[in-house]
Amino acid sequence: MESQKLQGLNNTIGTERIKNMITIYHNNSCTKSRIALAALTKNDEPFEVINYLENVPTVEELRMIIAKLNCKPKDIVRITEKVYLERYKGKDLTDDEWITAMHENPILIQRPILVKDDIAVIGRSEDALDEML
Repeated sequence: MESQKLQGLNNTIGTERIKNMITIYHNNSCTKSRIALAALTKNDEPFEVINYLENVPTVEELRMIIAKLNCKPKDIVRITEKVYLERYKGKDLTDDEWITAMHENPILIQRPILVKDDIAVIGRSEDALDEML
């Protein structure tokens, strides 16, 4: 399938993206992330998979993703993760501090995040996936 061929085409952060191609920031151990990846595969559009735990987004890339999500950095922090509970729970961090925390601890980043051109969604619901696809 062509989409599977394109998955590895730009499988590193910071490379130039193919216009109109969906990029999924993916964690294979997450059920919602696997469901989103399966939906992309069935959709038969080119897409790129970034395992964001191995290819951690830069601070600037996180800023761009958050801008495309049209949210605050804290809105995409996973508050059930052990690192959040041990280091960040109850803290009043600035946007820049939350972005740095996610860069240093990518497990804190909500998943999956799908990005296409100037929009992004957190693909945890069927509606969000439909919006992107």
